[in-house]
Amino acid sequence: MKFDPGAHRKIIKTPAGEVAVYHLPSLNAHGADVSRLPYSIRVLLESALRNNDGFRVTDDDVEKLLTWSPETAGQAEIAFKPARVILQDFTGVPAVVDLTAMRSAMDRMGKDIGKINPQVPCDLVIDHSVQVDYFGTPEALEKNVEREFERNRERYEFLKWGQQAFANFRVVPPETGIVHQVNLEYLARGVFVDEKTGDAYPDSLVGTDSHTTMINGLGVLGWGVGGIEAEAVMLGEPINMLMPHVVGFKLTGRLREGITATDLVLTVTEILRARGVVGKFVEYFGEGYATMSLPDRATLANMAPEYGATMGFAPVDGETLRYYRLSGREEAHVGLVEAYMKEQGLFYSPDEPEPVYSEVVEFDISTVEPSLAGPKRPQDRIPMRKLKDRFNELLTTSLGDGGFGLEAGETGAAASVDGGEITHGATVIAAITSCTNTSNPSVLIAAGLVAKKALEKGLQTKPYVKTSLAPGSRVVTEYLQASGLQEHLDRLGFEVVGYGCTTCIGNSGPLPESVAGAITGADLVATSVLSGNRNFEGRVHALVRGNFLTSPPLVVAYALAGTVVIDLDSEALGQDPDGNDVFLRDIWPSNDEVKEIVERVLSADAFRERYRDVFKGGDRWNEITVAGSELYPWSDTSTYIQEPAFFKGLAAEPDPIRPIGGARVLALLGDSVTTDHISPAGAIGQDSPAGRYLIEHGVEPRDFNSYGSRRGNHQVMVRGTFGNIRLRNLLVPGSEGSWTKYFPGDNETTIYDASLAYQETGTPLIVIAGKEYGTGSSRDWAAKGTTLLGIRAVIARSYERIHRSNLVGMGVLPLQFKEGESAESLGLAGDETFDIPGLDDNLTAGQTLEVVATRPDGGAKKFDTIVRIDTPVEVDYYRNGGILQSVLRRLATT
Repeated sequence: MKFDPGAHRKIIKTPAGEVAVYHLPSLNAHGADVSRLPYSIRVLLESALRNNDGFRVTDDDVEKLLTWSPETAGQAEIAFKPARVILQDFTGVPAVVDLTAMRSAMDRMGKDIGKINPQVPCDLVIDHSVQVDYFGTPEALEKNVEREFERNRERYEFLKWGQQAFANFRVVPPETGIVHQVNLEYLARGVFVDEKTGDAYPDSLVGTDSHTTMINGLGVLGWGVGGIEAEAVMLGEPINMLMPHVVGFKLTGRLREGITATDLVLTVTEILRARGVVGKFVEYFGEGYATMSLPDRATLANMAPEYGATMGFAPVDGETLRYYRLSGREEAHVGLVEAYMKEQGLFYSPDEPEPVYSEVVEFDISTVEPSLAGPKRPQDRIPMRKLKDRFNELLTTSLGDGGFGLEAGETGAAASVDGGEITHGATVIAAITSCTNTSNPSVLIAAGLVAKKALEKGLQTKPYVKTSLAPGSRVVTEYLQASGLQEHLDRLGFEVVGYGCTTCIGNSGPLPESVAGAITGADLVATSVLSGNRNFEGRVHALVRGNFLTSPPLVVAYALAGTVVIDLDSEALGQDPDGNDVFLRDIWPSNDEVKEIVERVLSADAFRERYRDVFKGGDRWNEITVAGSELYPWSDTSTYIQEPAFFKGLAAEPDPIRPIGGARVLALLGDSVTTDHISPAGAIGQDSPAGRYLIEHGVEPRDFNSYGSRRGNHQVMVRGTFGNIRLRNLLVPGSEGSWTKYFPGDNETTIYDASLAYQETGTPLIVIAGKEYGTGSSRDWAAKGTTLLGIRAVIARSYERIHRSNLVGMGVLPLQFKEGESAESLGLAGDETFDIPGLDDNLTAGQTLEVVATRPDGGAKKFDTIVRIDTPVEVDYYRNGGILQSVLRRLATT
């Protein structure tokens, strides 16, 4: 079929004036029924129609989406051009470093460096750098911000340089809020209008944080990608993807009294992760959906990476419009959104015919009960009433089965701390941290009410608990103060510690020395309770082995209890001054109490006031001055910003694809190895390869900062790749951390040192892994570090979507064992040499490649693998050594 975009362009009147739309209902003339497509597919279809240039986006893309069906989903490749890109600073700094390095490479080629500019609007929100060094005092926020600027000034200077050097690039300064909530409350437009053409089109985006999906709650199509893929979109490249399956999630019923959105989210995460939605869209609908508040929908959407979906889409309806008004958007713009969505058939109503979905999952939300998830994965939900028994069971469950691997005689360990004694299960961190929950006023008001009622009963948090509150935006502080509840949270130690991602990403800061000493001295399984979305091993804090996700009010409750070894349904939190038991039910607010306060304190004026000068920043930000220049002055002495090696010496044409021969295994890994295990994150150990590098370059350990803050220096990052203290490399049985064996010789050493030795002999490397390889945050350094270590291929049982894409984007070959096969079933020990003889210039997406593993005794094992390069465009990226190399070569020749 032929689809002339101009033939489907229609002028409509809106409260914001006349605009042109690329009219989706008019496509029915081609024999289709757009109204039966999932709403998310309709947004992709509009983008394909509008951007159809016959080259990057074609008639074929439009036709595939117009005729989408459960049968064609997952079979056809499409191109999608998002309207914008959003970055956070941990992933954004390396993205800007790469763009800056591409400019330097273009300059060395003698080409036009002006071609290296974002081609679509790009916003970077600085939210990942604040750490909880100080807590439990009124000065905590000020002191943490002061340390943040001390540690990160060089990075912030670089970002300020980028703001003036690149077009279409804005920076939201520190002390504003978390990227997803700033996006939800302010940056998202719902509908864009091109000032030159008058064309209106849906807001859509990709972001360099996997929880970009939170914006789906506002009916905005968007998901997390690796920094590598985001950079390509910034440079005008479409995303080439398989047309997605769309799982309809039909919500019925209503949440019961006292049940929070977090309880719902953890339950849905459990259901969908078990159902298997990796790489699929999930789209919410039904009578239960129609009754949900927008912040509740945003909480659901935020957790899409945890249930494995590309996104969790909530179509636009009346509640969406209500939120736009509540958050201070101009009335004319809200009218534009309403008119556009209704004209295009993108406005949801329960009365409309149900779209056709790949499958439908139905869930009665009235069955949800108070819940936590953990201790190591967000999909492992535990009803609150069962947490005590489950934790005690996990103490002696093997590590391989998700437990802590203690012997029966070790379960009674205890240690003294300031203020009492702690045992296994002691809650040493209680964090109301941003992301999932601080977008949601209902659960934060509930937390404040729990704090107020607890104080009225004479309860206090246990003295060994590190408490913190990191609001998602300044608006949160506004309504907590207006309600009078912040003072009660303060009295329990939940003072504001910063505005940004803190504990959930490992920026929890140090534990008090007495607590840290007690944990290590008695080898205790200490716990954290946080209102975040990630609880993978080693992520929250190196000394905290059990991490439980839950709602903000339950975070407060467990801080009062001081342990997770308690049944809050039946056991008392403590006693009042008269010696009477106080139970959770005694301090839990009613739904009406929460609703009354939310409606009283939340106003559009608060949003308008807080976002009026959002790009201006505070005094510390404005004290930073940078020289204006189009090329960045790289410094060899910088330990934060270094020109990466990816583009140095780049030839005009790529080398041919060649077979891999004589490869060694650098890591032999099990199931659910996350990007947290692979990518450097959290604190930098003094005795680690990265720590030694920094000391050699004159950095004192107190100034190490975190791996996340040093993502702009590849020398630090490659030394920390596969450096997580909980990584278990099966080449060194019983070990944890960055250990491997160097072959031949069977010598134990660090992964980085082994990599150096292998590279000196020209030996290619591979990684072998189990299921769900690369689960978790979209850390581009999990792929960048992999390629810099000399790893040419990964062979896994299955991949998480973003990491697989990132591996291809860095020129690493992802291979997948055939169904039912694994390293174990094939008898692979990891001491073999590996050959992939059929790898050549004839490589095609999804083909089968034979791998030959030769044992030390000369015996060989041959097995087939599936090439997880999924599209022809990805083949081109791999051929060029990566997506950015491909884009750079193209720009240099046009």
